Amino acid sequence: MLRLTDIKLPLDHDEHAIEQAILGKLNISKSQLLSFDMFKRGYDARNNRNIMLIYTLDIEVTDQENLLAEFTNDPHVRLTPDMSYKFVAQAPAQLSHRPVVVGLGPCGLFAALILAQMGFKPIIIERGKEVRERTKDTFGFWRKQALNPESNVQFGEGGAGTFSDGKLYSQVKDRKHYGRKVLHEFVAAGAPAEIMYVSKPHIGTFKLVNMVEKMRKEIIALGGEFRFSTKVEKLDLNEDKEIQGLHLSGGNYLACRHVILAIGHSARDTFTALYEQGVYIEAKPFSVGFRIEHEQSMIDESRFGDNAGNPILGAADYKLVHHCKNGRTVYSFCMCPGGTVVAAASEPGRVVTNGMSQYSRHERNANSAIVVGITPEEDYPGNPLAGIELQRSLEELAFSAGGENYHAPAQLIGDFLAGKASAEIGGVKPSYTPGITLGDLSKVVPDYVTKAIREAIPAFERQVKGFAKADGLLTGVETRTSSPICIKRDANYQSVNIKGLYPAGEGAGYAGGIWSAGIDGIRVAEAVALDYMSTH
Repeated sequence: MLRLTDIKLPLDHDEHAIEQAILGKLNISKSQLLSFDMFKRGYDARNNRNIMLIYTLDIEVTDQENLLAEFTNDPHVRLTPDMSYKFVAQAPAQLSHRPVVVGLGPCGLFAALILAQMGFKPIIIERGKEVRERTKDTFGFWRKQALNPESNVQFGEGGAGTFSDGKLYSQVKDRKHYGRKVLHEFVAAGAPAEIMYVSKPHIGTFKLVNMVEKMRKEIIALGGEFRFSTKVEKLDLNEDKEIQGLHLSGGNYLACRHVILAIGHSARDTFTALYEQGVYIEAKPFSVGFRIEHEQSMIDESRFGDNAGNPILGAADYKLVHHCKNGRTVYSFCMCPGGTVVAAASEPGRVVTNGMSQYSRHERNANSAIVVGITPEEDYPGNPLAGIELQRSLEELAFSAGGENYHAPAQLIGDFLAGKASAEIGGVKPSYTPGITLGDLSKVVPDYVTKAIREAIPAFERQVKGFAKADGLLTGVETRTSSPICIKRDANYQSVNIKGLYPAGEGAGYAGGIWSAGIDGIRVAEAVALDYMSTH
C-alpha cells in the first residue's frame, strides 16, 4: 500500500472529494485506485474563516512500483510502513517465577496486558480498589467531602488517567509504533473506532471505566492475577541488591524476581520507602499553578469563528506557552474542552485540582491548568524528595484558604490580575465540587508563580480572544502536573542500582499522560520478557 500525507480539503468538502484528491495527486484514473483508508485526520484552524482538513491516507493502486518511482522525490508519497505489533518473546509452558506489576494506571495496565499476551501470567498489585468501587469513593469525596486516601482520583484501577479528558496523544518519540498497539487495545476494549484516525483522540471518563474493566478481564483470562487494596511496603533485596520479593500490606510476602514499578506520580509514601531502602532517585522539574475556566462557547468562537459547533471540529482546545521576563515559563496543561475541574486530593488536609471531560465534551466550561515550570536547583534544593514537600506545603495552603473542608480557593481572572481578592462569582460558573471559596490565590503559591501567571494571561489573550476576560475563574492549586522525582533506570529499563526493579511510567519520570504511559508500559514489559528469556 501507499501512504499519502498532507492531503488538504475544505472543512465542508463533499463525500467524493477525498477520492478526487487522490486521483489528482497521483494523476491516475479511477480504475487504477483499488481502495483507500483514512489513517489520520486533522485540521488547520489558523485561519478560522477557511479551516482545512488534513488527511493521511493509505491507498491500494494497480501500479504501485511505477508510482513510487514517479514520486520518488515527493515526501508525501511513500510505502505504508508496517505498524503492526510484534511480540518479542513467548513465555515457556512452565514459569520459574511470575513477573509482578505494581500499580494499575495506564502504564501498569499495558505492562500487565503485554506480559499476559506473551504468556507470562503477571501478578498485579494495586493499592486502590477496582475501578467501579473506586469511582463510588471518588464521587463520594466530591459530593460529601469523605476522602479515602487509598481510593480516589490518584489511586485505584485505571490510575489518574481514568478521571481526565482521556487524551491519547503526546509528543513522545514512538519509532516502533507502540502507540498504535495502545489504540488498538483500547478500541478492542470499547473505545470509539475514531481514535485510530483523529489527530487528537480522546475517550473520557465514563468510557474509560468500562474499558479498564474489559482489559482486566482479558488479563485474567490469560492467566494474570490481581490483588487490589494491597500496598507494597518494602523491597526484599539480597546482598547484591537484587529483587527477591516484596513485603506487602497486611504482613503478606510475595517472592518474585522481576518487578515493574508503575506507581503513578502521587505515591509519595512509596517514593519515601524506596528512597530509604537505597533505590537511586533524583529530583526532577515539575510545574505548579491553577486551573482556569472559561465558557466553552467563547473558546470555540475564538478558535473556529463561524465554524464553531461543526461536529467534525468538536469542542475547541488550545495549547499556550509564554516565556516570562523573569526566566520562568508558563504554559497550559491538560486542557479539558467541555469539562469540569475536579478535586484530586489523595492525602487528608490537602487540596489539589485536576481536569476531567466526558467523551461528549458537552459541559458548559472549558478548563486547563495554567502552570509555571519549577526546578529542583532553583526552587526545592535538598534531598530528592524535596519536591514532594513543596507540593504538600502548597496543597495545605490551598486547604486552609478553601475553608478546611476540601473546598478549593478561587479568584476571578480580573481580580487576580489586579491583585485584589474576589468577593462574588461572575459569568463563568465554577464546576469544581465539593465547592469553592473566593479569595486571593496569591496567598497559596510562591510569589514567582503569581508574577509569572499575571504576565502570561494577557499574553495568552493575544492568542485566544477572551482568555483574560475578567469574569473567568482561577481555582487552586494544581501541583500534580508530573512526578517530582525520577527513579533512574539503565538502557535495559532496570533501576540503575537494584536488579530486577523496572521503574516505569509517569511516577518514575518516564511518561506524561495516558498514551505515553501505555507506550512505556509496553517497552518495560518487553524488557522484562527478554530478561526472563535470557536467564532461563
